[in-house]
Amino acid sequence: MPDALPNAPSCERNRAPILAVLQRHFAERRHVLEIGSGTGQHAVHFAAAMPWLRWQCSDRAEYLPGIRAWLDHAALPNTPAPVELDVATGPWPGSANGTRFDAAFSANTLHIMGWPEVEAFFAGLDRTLAADAVLVVYGPFNYGGDYTSDSNREFDAWLKARDPRSAIRDFEAVDALARGIGLALVEDVEMPANNRCLVWRRAG
Repeated sequence: MPDALPNAPSCERNRAPILAVLQRHFAERRHVLEIGSGTGQHAVHFAAAMPWLRWQCSDRAEYLPGIRAWLDHAALPNTPAPVELDVATGPWPGSANGTRFDAAFSANTLHIMGWPEVEAFFAGLDRTLAADAVLVVYGPFNYGGDYTSDSNREFDAWLKARDPRSAIRDFEAVDALARGIGLALVEDVEMPANNRCLVWRRAG
């Protein structure tokens, strides 16, 4: 990896278990929107492993140069140029042929956003996802209003000290937003380091 590329060590640690989930649920997908692509490391790893997908990166403007650097370095045929997306303000992109995306992925984003942005995340997906789309979200979640581990409790305290709008989200509240746009939970996968991969699908 060239030194000039942005590097998030967590991406290197979690990419294999996330890929195992994506390969099962994205096997019949074609156009994926990644929301909050960050450094771009996930995008190049997943797009290389799933060449049948067109993997569309997106993030806020300040992250796009780093994402472009990773995409240019990998030079994959299925990763178009990243697009600017702030979930709170849009605009939300369309897929390559003008139709809606049949899949979306986001990792370690919902606990960084404020709750109004989480609501905007799902409202934007409602306008962007196809009728039978699959959504996969990776990150830490609380269940029944409680933490799943002491480390998540400590992480949540760190998040709130850094930005009071940030917090580990309650699964039930996030699932309610998903159900509100026609998504039904199909799998909740336990992941390393007390994270989860939540998989929803629209009924079509």
